[in-house]
Order: sequence, then C-alpha cells, then structure tokens
Amino acid sequence: MTLYRWIALAAVISLIVFVNLSGMDSILSLETVLEEKDRLRESFEKNPVWLGVGFFLSYIVVTALSIPGAAILTLASGAIFGFGWGLLIASFASTIGATLAMLAFRWFFRNLVEKRFEAQLATINSGIAKDGSLYLFSLRMVPIFPFFLINALMGLTKIGVGSFFWVSQVGMLAGTALYVNAGTQLASIETISEIFSAEIIISFAILGIFPLVAKTIIERVNSHHLYERFTKPEKFDRDLVVIGAGSGGLVAALIGATLKAKVSLVEKELMGGDCLNTGCVPSKALIRSARHVFENTHADSLGFKTSVVRVNLGRIMDRVARIIQTIEPKDSVERYQSLGVDVVLGEARIISPWHVQVDEKVISTRKIILATGATPLIPNIDGLESFPFLTSENIWSLRKRPDRLVVIGGGPIGVELAQTFRRLGSEVTQIEALDSLLPKEDEEFSNIVFDRLNSEGVEIFLGTRARSIETARGQNILLTIDKEGLKREIIFDELVIAAGRKPYTKGLGLDSLGVDLKANGAIIVDKYLRTKFPNIFAIGDVTGSFQYTHAASHMAWHASVNSLFSFIKKFPVDYRFMPYATFSHPEISRVGLNEKDAISLGIKYDVTTYNISDLDRAIVDGETLGLIKVLTRPRTDKILGVTIAADHASNLISEYTLAMKHGIGLKKILGTIHVYPTMAEANKFVASEWAKNHKPKWALWLLKGFHSWMRGDSFSFSSENKKEVVENSDFN
Repeated sequence: MTLYRWIALAAVISLIVFVNLSGMDSILSLETVLEEKDRLRESFEKNPVWLGVGFFLSYIVVTALSIPGAAILTLASGAIFGFGWGLLIASFASTIGATLAMLAFRWFFRNLVEKRFEAQLATINSGIAKDGSLYLFSLRMVPIFPFFLINALMGLTKIGVGSFFWVSQVGMLAGTALYVNAGTQLASIETISEIFSAEIIISFAILGIFPLVAKTIIERVNSHHLYERFTKPEKFDRDLVVIGAGSGGLVAALIGATLKAKVSLVEKELMGGDCLNTGCVPSKALIRSARHVFENTHADSLGFKTSVVRVNLGRIMDRVARIIQTIEPKDSVERYQSLGVDVVLGEARIISPWHVQVDEKVISTRKIILATGATPLIPNIDGLESFPFLTSENIWSLRKRPDRLVVIGGGPIGVELAQTFRRLGSEVTQIEALDSLLPKEDEEFSNIVFDRLNSEGVEIFLGTRARSIETARGQNILLTIDKEGLKREIIFDELVIAAGRKPYTKGLGLDSLGVDLKANGAIIVDKYLRTKFPNIFAIGDVTGSFQYTHAASHMAWHASVNSLFSFIKKFPVDYRFMPYATFSHPEISRVGLNEKDAISLGIKYDVTTYNISDLDRAIVDGETLGLIKVLTRPRTDKILGVTIAADHASNLISEYTLAMKHGIGLKKILGTIHVYPTMAEANKFVASEWAKNHKPKWALWLLKGFHSWMRGDSFSFSSENKKEVVENSDFN
C-alpha cells in the first residue's frame, strides 16, 4: 500500500475514533429521534430542501464510514419526512453510502489481499462473474452478515460498481421500506414507554417476519434461476435415485425404502463398493494373516519356541476372497431387492436435476443422492503411466509375495500395507513426501508408528519424493530425491501407490449440469448435504470430507431423511464426533481435536496423557507400546479430543466418542466401573491422571489439618505442611 493510501486510511480511522470518543455516535439513538422529531418536522416544513439534503448527506457519510446507526436513521427518515420522501431519501442514501464504502475497501485493501490470496480470490471472482449479482441480491434481501461487512467483502472482489449499486438498491428496497414505515409510526409517540402501542408492535413485528419472507422469496428466485433450463416432469418414476452402492449408497437406499419411498439404487460395478471389495474388509483380513506371522516369529515372548511360518500369498488371498464372499450377501442385489429397493446395474449419468440415465434407460426422480466414492490418487511420476503399479484396488490380485516392495505414501493405507507386507516377508521401502508418517496426527503418535515399522525392518524415507521409474538391466528402479537434494535409486519388484484418494465423479454429467466442485474434484455440499441443486445430494468420499465407511453411513442417514422430508424438517450433518482409526500395530485412533488442530484453530486446551506400558492387561498381553492423549477445556473435564495408540485402539475410542457426543466429562469416565484386567481400563486411568493434575490443593491442605485436629494432634498451617500434602496426594 502506498504512503498516501496509508495517510488516507489513518484519516478515516481517526475520524471514526473521534466520532465514537466524542459521543457524537449517541446522536444516532432512538431516544434522540423521539426527542428531536417534532423540531425536525417543523424544520422540514419550513426548509424541506435544506433539511432533506443535509439528512441525505449525513446518511451517506454514516453509511460510507460504516458507523453504527443506519437503522436508526432509516427510522428517523420515516418519522421526519413521512413514508414517501423518507423512503426516497433513505433508499438512495443507503445505496450511495454502501457503494462508497465498497469502493473505499477496494481502494485501500484489494491489491494487498490479492497479493497474499491470489488463488483464493481468483476462484471467488470466477463465481462473482457468473452469479455475483444474484449472490449480492440474496445477501441484501436476507443479510447473513452485517451490511458493512458485505460492503467490505464485495470491495475485495471484481464486481462492477454499477452492478453493486443497482443490485444493492433493489435488494435493500423492501427492508428499507419496512423500516421507514415503522419510523412513520414513531412520529405518533412522545416517549420510549409509548413504543409498545399496537401500531408500533405490528410495525416491528413485520420487520421481524420480513427476513423469513425474504428468505422464501430468495429461495424461489434462486430455484427458478437454477432450474429454468430444465423441464420438470409432472410425474416421477421414483422418489429417490441413489447412485453408487458402496457403504453410503446402501444405507441411503435402505433408509429410503424403509420409509416407504420408491427407491432405485444404481451400481456400475460391485455391490458393497470399495469397503467390501477392495478396502476395509480385505485389508483387515490381510492384516490379520500378517499378524499371525508376526506373533509366531515372536513366540518366545509368550514362552514358546519361535517358529518359522511359511507364507503362501496365494492361499492368504484365497482367504481374503472367502471373507468377502461370506459378507457379500449382506450387500447383494437380492437382499436389497427383497427390502424394497429397485437395484439397477449399469452406468448412471444425470441428464437433468430430475432425470438419471442408466445405459439406455431414463429414470425420473424427485431426489438424487450421489454416493460414488473415490479412487486412488496417482502422483505425477515420470514413467509411471507405462508401469504396471499396484493400488489399494488391484493389490488383491497378487498371488506371489514380492521380494522387494516399494510403498509410496505414508498415510493410513500406506502404513497398513507397508507393515503388513513386511510381516509377510517382503523387503519394504516406504516413501513419504512430508516429514512424518500419518502427518495429520500429533508428533508422538507419528513417531510411535515410525519407530514400530522401522523396528520391524521397514526402510522409511521421509521428506522424499518419487521422481521417476525406469527399467535397467532387468530391474525396476525408482529414482527419489529428498528435501536436501539427496538422490537415491531403489530397486524393487512391485510398486504400491498409496498417496491418497480423489473423489470419483467421472461420467456423472456434473459439468453439463453445473454442479459445483472443489479444486480436488470433490462435490461441494452444504450442511444438509445438498449440492448447488437442492434436490441433488452427495455423501461419502465423493464430498472429500471424511473418507471412512462409517462417515459415509452417517452422512447417508442425513441425506436420505433430508431428501425426503426437508419440507418438514432438515437435519444438519454433524462431524464433531467422527472417530477413525489406522489399523497399524499398534492401532492409532482419534476422535475430535488433537494438538495440531487446536493450535491451528486457536483453541486453548489442557493435555492429559497415560502411557499404555503401565496398564496390567497390556503387560499381560505383551502389548505395552502405546499412549492415550486427551485434550480438555482449561480447568474443566470437558473433552475436546482424544488420540490413542494401542492394541485395539479402534475399540477403545468408542467410549470417548460416546462421552463427547453426550457431554460426559472425564470425571464420569473415572467414576465408571471398568472390568479388570482389560485394555478399556486405560480410559479410566487417563481420567485418573486428569484428576491428579486438577486436584483441589487447598482442600487437601485443609483436610490434613482437619484429620490432625480430629486425632488430637497439633497441626500448623504452614507452607511446609501445605507443600507436603500437595506433593503426596494421589487419586489413583
């Protein structure tokens, strides 16, 4: 910002501060309007032009400087000038003032903000160019934010001055008219106590009802704007079409059918989606087999002679397939058809907000739920496009254990596969571009996983990127470079890409329909899981939020109920208590905030930890590696978040999820009886640690004095005695 802009900004701020400190802002009060209205009306009758111009200019200045009081001035315009002149003056003065405020914010700040947030503003300006006038009109009619904030935000965009002026003028007109009309009623009262007359109450009641009416009008305008190029059918084949038969789609379809709606469920590949066929179920089956190998090779810790287990990956994969087949009937076409769901096998494309085409068949429907999931994210590595790499989707086709395996990615999938194949006997190298495994977790938990995998023989390179793949001398070679510029050549037999997942929207027709997507391709939804089109919903991985099976099911309930009954009541989806787990050994599980989250959000917290190595059941089982970390609000037992590293952490986290969901604090967990000896006792012991850290020291000091007095001993309330009782107190 140039010097003269800084000087101008300082002058404006000084003027606003002066107005507030001098008490001039007190003029803009209802009491002042009532006291001065008669004198001002007389002045208006004698000199209508001068008073009108002066009031008009004053209104512009107040609005342009964003000084609180525009609403009072609008009431005053009605009380002084009557409805007609009052509306004319207030309407144009407010719009001119708002436009000047917008231009001021633009002049002072837009260049500064554009330099720092260029990419974000580019996206916003793209939306403004497309629907800016409609968006501004909605904000003016139903102000979600104060008007001065709308002026400021619009000043940072590239909306045209003319568009801003006329849209603001029209958008604020109805609300201004209601305020001016209410002001005309003030002309008939002399004191604040008379404000409770029937006429005044009715006028202000209209002001209260207006936002609801305006909201309805805006929704209808927006709806017309969205749907005007489509033809809505007079009758519908279905109440609901769900696209995608993964965990989210299955639950959504089942709920719809249970609620007696006519539901079609469309799936182009396998019922059950990723979770059943390539994700949760097969990965946990493979992890279980690998753990058996690990336990046998470490049998001496349990008093047995260590044995060598011969690994046959083909037989292990046969077991994985049998487990999928055992669970498969729960998600089968036959079962869902028996439950009232019309299952359609084929590729779906949305051709209008009410029509879904499946191959050659077109289904008309009132509502649509998109549950198409996600696919592996493939990084840009030279030579990868012509190399037969593995992902979480096709790794189940392996029949022979690879001698040398490279895993690219240090997130949950990468960690699970790296540890599993190392236990099955492969030499495993893991590459992670960031500085830690499981980078979303706090450092101590990332370190626990790193140290465990490293101790089992996984070679891990952090801060390292895969650059290219080549084949030389009959060997596959991965070329990498770390953040210090050190290059490595890693020889491998098989390559696993586990660098994350991207939402799957291919072939759905979302581009031609105009459904808004995020930069990563995820479908943008509101808190009710509606897309830009209120009758089209999206759930699960395709929204890019929480990519877990249980998250998709949670969203499915909200989407199905909201789609069918939103005209009665809508339910916002709540992610605050969403637990998840990484099924490494030990498992890492979390619900709520960790320290990284709390710090980034500026939330204050206390930390309580408990080391699993102290737990009797963990000692008995030989599973002493682990930690529980609980974040609470300062000086209270209210839980903000919990992270657990432990054997069966995915089970232990449920107690905290329940506690957070229903407002139960650590005190009640401490007061709950837990079976001995179990891993669940760890939850009680971390609550005990919290109690020790928050014990009432002054009360314990007084209690020692009380007991000494009851025994007939003398007791000195000295600082030494106080220190002694505090240091020796234990709530275990």
